Amino acid sequence: MTKTEASECYNIPVEVLDEYESWGLCGEVIKVMGAWQYDDRDIERLSMIMTLHDIGFSNKEIETYMRLMLEGDSTEQERLRMLSDKRSDTLDEIHFRERQLDRLDYLRFKMKKKGRPEKHSQKT
Repeated sequence: MTKTEASECYNIPVEVLDEYESWGLCGEVIKVMGAWQYDDRDIERLSMIMTLHDIGFSNKEIETYMRLMLEGDSTEQERLRMLSDKRSDTLDEIHFRERQLDRLDYLRFKMKKKGRPEKHSQKT
């Protein structure tokens, strides 16, 4: 499968494929008649790259993770640590955003309450 075919078929931006090739991780990719050819293992790796990107890994983190993955099972603990660190960072971000929402809701509540006329109870 050519770079263009892989990009179109799997909805992977050509820039991602270029980056993948620049990392030298595509040992199975061969030059055939001037076009790169991707096999199923390359597509699996590209899928992993897209997943890592989607969960917030930087390009450098993705490259590190992919190099470790290609080294094999002996790097599983390091890759698990990377995933755990990203999970922890994501939870921290979620908690920060929840606090922001709480503050926003409080300000909205105060403004809405301020705009309402107070109800006075009449005692007779």
